[in-house]
Amino acid sequence: MAEPSTAAQATSAPPAGGTRTFLQVLVNTMIANVTTSFLWFALTFWVYLETHSVLATGIVGGAYMLLVAVFSILFGSIVDRYRKHAVMLVASAVTLVSFCIAGVFYLLFPESALLDIAGPMFWVFAGIVLFGSVIENMRNIALSTTVTLLIPVERHANANGLVGTVLGLAFIVTSVFSGLAIGMLGMGWTLVIAITFTGLALFHLLFLRIPEDAPHGDGEKAPGMDLRGSISAIRSAPGLFALIIFSTFNNLIGGVYLALMDPYGLELFQVELWGIVLAISSTGFIIGGLVIAKFGLGRNPIRTMLMLVIGMGVLGALFTIREWWWLYVLGIWLYMTMIPAVEAAEQTVIQKVVTFRRQGRVFGFAQALESAAAPITAFLIAPIAQFVIIPYLASDAGQATWGWLLGEGDARGIAFVFLVSGLLMVLLGVGAFLTRSYRMLSKEYRGADPALPGAAT
Repeated sequence: MAEPSTAAQATSAPPAGGTRTFLQVLVNTMIANVTTSFLWFALTFWVYLETHSVLATGIVGGAYMLLVAVFSILFGSIVDRYRKHAVMLVASAVTLVSFCIAGVFYLLFPESALLDIAGPMFWVFAGIVLFGSVIENMRNIALSTTVTLLIPVERHANANGLVGTVLGLAFIVTSVFSGLAIGMLGMGWTLVIAITFTGLALFHLLFLRIPEDAPHGDGEKAPGMDLRGSISAIRSAPGLFALIIFSTFNNLIGGVYLALMDPYGLELFQVELWGIVLAISSTGFIIGGLVIAKFGLGRNPIRTMLMLVIGMGVLGALFTIREWWWLYVLGIWLYMTMIPAVEAAEQTVIQKVVTFRRQGRVFGFAQALESAAAPITAFLIAPIAQFVIIPYLASDAGQATWGWLLGEGDARGIAFVFLVSGLLMVLLGVGAFLTRSYRMLSKEYRGADPALPGAAT
């Protein structure tokens, strides 16, 4: 039987000093995320530089996204079943042990064995790093639920903006320092850095206290991967599944960028400069997150999300309309400023309309769906672009047909893909405004009581 969609009558408020505790959790998670991303991207750079195998890096990267999608529902179930501090401790400890084992492998086996993609040691070594990195995602789900636990409801959007800022900082550090570490220090010392900072984050977490009552069960034994509970929690709030779909729009166009952004950038910049361009443009994450932290998301975060989705579509259609480097960089930066608001809108609504004891499963389900969207789009668009669109736009017929719109240059085929995908995103965003789910969820959000930890179920 579905529970009341309003998350019912709140009986407790965030504890005194909850904001201060949340900020400590946020900083701790930032260190953990930065370190995990640092090692994961460093591994990818190391493998490609040493083997020049696109196949190896593609499989490793695809496996990471796939495992995040597969295990997110399990992670969400675990977050709901145990105290958030305990979940974070276990995730950090498992990540640290995994990285230490990877370090031992690096010491025991020569690099030639670890880089032989035809041999077993490469896949064992990469798999261990992959496992530790994927487990770290459980902390991100727990972090989203601590907003409900520790922050007053009227400040949820602001806190979620800070979460977006942290993700942006992780992206910048990863873009710049992973390559520098591999280029200047090698994989061995990169592992030492990752192990050290993962250990420091775990050490700090041991002394951190998150006030939380023992989680309440549903009265029956739930499976480890509680997909049924996730779906039940989503169905309890009218229109909530549609919200997750709306948020996934961003990830769908993100799949196009995943496949084609680097190739387009490398047509405009030298490889060394392209990494710096990505780092600079990713400051948009931080700016966007700080804006949300300061001003919030307005009275209706769902409306804000869809307006931003439409804006992203317009931007995606236009930022490669001419082969101008400054237009491309500006477009990436503006796109990244919007991402934190889209993510924060989804989190803010879930935190209000879903009971606290079931938020982990909802966040896990959303993460699974969104993590799967980008690689699916990338896998679909990459071969179509490579074998159909790019050759056509490079031909005389393609240039004669589309040159008036896309101009001239070496990457007009990629620009055409960006144009079409951007316009499709605009149509999806406008169409979402017209749906019954949008109206229902907006009404639900405005009328819902806060889903506080003490809410009746």
